[in-house]
Amino acid sequence: MIFVGGCANFDPFSSSVHTQGVVQSTSSDDYGIVQHKTVQIGELEIFYREAGRPDAPTIVLLHGFPTSSQMFRNLIPALSDEYHIVAPDYPGFGNSSMPTTDEFSYTFDNLANVVDQFLDVIGVDQYSIYLMDYGGPVGFRLATRHPDRVQALIIQNANAYDEGLREFWDPIKAYWENRSPVTAEPLKGFLNVETTKWQWTHGTRNEANITPDTWIVDQYYLDRPGNQEIQLALFYDYGSNPPLYPSWQAYFRQYQPPTLIVWGKNDYIFPAEGAYPYQEDLKNLEFHLLDTGHFALEEDGEFIASRIRAFLEKNGFSGS
Repeated sequence: MIFVGGCANFDPFSSSVHTQGVVQSTSSDDYGIVQHKTVQIGELEIFYREAGRPDAPTIVLLHGFPTSSQMFRNLIPALSDEYHIVAPDYPGFGNSSMPTTDEFSYTFDNLANVVDQFLDVIGVDQYSIYLMDYGGPVGFRLATRHPDRVQALIIQNANAYDEGLREFWDPIKAYWENRSPVTAEPLKGFLNVETTKWQWTHGTRNEANITPDTWIVDQYYLDRPGNQEIQLALFYDYGSNPPLYPSWQAYFRQYQPPTLIVWGKNDYIFPAEGAYPYQEDLKNLEFHLLDTGHFALEEDGEFIASRIRAFLEKNGFSGS
């Protein structure tokens, strides 16, 4: 989707927020169908997938890099009979607007701001939240900002501890320390089709279990003119997250949100070393390390969906 009507240095949050292209009337028979919608947030058009009854408990699904809400294409219908599911694409990802880096400041603060306003627009103020990869720093910002809104955390390969940033992160850390064309050059390798395929297939039990549609679709969006600059901006701003880890950990200890961890233990980007420390801070915790990679839903989607149902029901968030 092409961003239209932007001007340099626009403020995406200055305009009044209104919906655009949202179905106004939905029959009860349609709630099991995944619907594809957009809302207007200032000058940004935010795409999202939605299914389930609006009066059911809501689960917000926050995607990672280099993908979009398409990573939840199987999970959404697996839960929508009992839960209200919403899964937005961030600006610069998937089918949402892609303003240039001159038009929009691509930071995790701003991604969280957009998702925060998105939830306000669609009327969601109580929810469980599924955090994966980039969904971690977006979702933990929301949770610490609105601890009264978050009913439960579902954490899948989303980091909140220094222990989770291992060898993979060394060239990115060099970029944080000295942002230059020289330190940016190695990171461009993360944006080619071979690496995108590797992210989906590395650490899986059987590469044949992963449909090529996953990395082909993601690469289509990465290859858009101007998207490389967006991803480099977010690689750099990921450096804003580790200084926030103590505040996120304080949130865990103070508010003790019920938390389900379903973590692909073979993930080279966010290895299992990042999963274990949650056990020190969270008391109402269900913990699973799965024999798969970064995109754990691909091989263990049925198991993850079943554990989400059981865990939320146990904690009083059931739509049945």
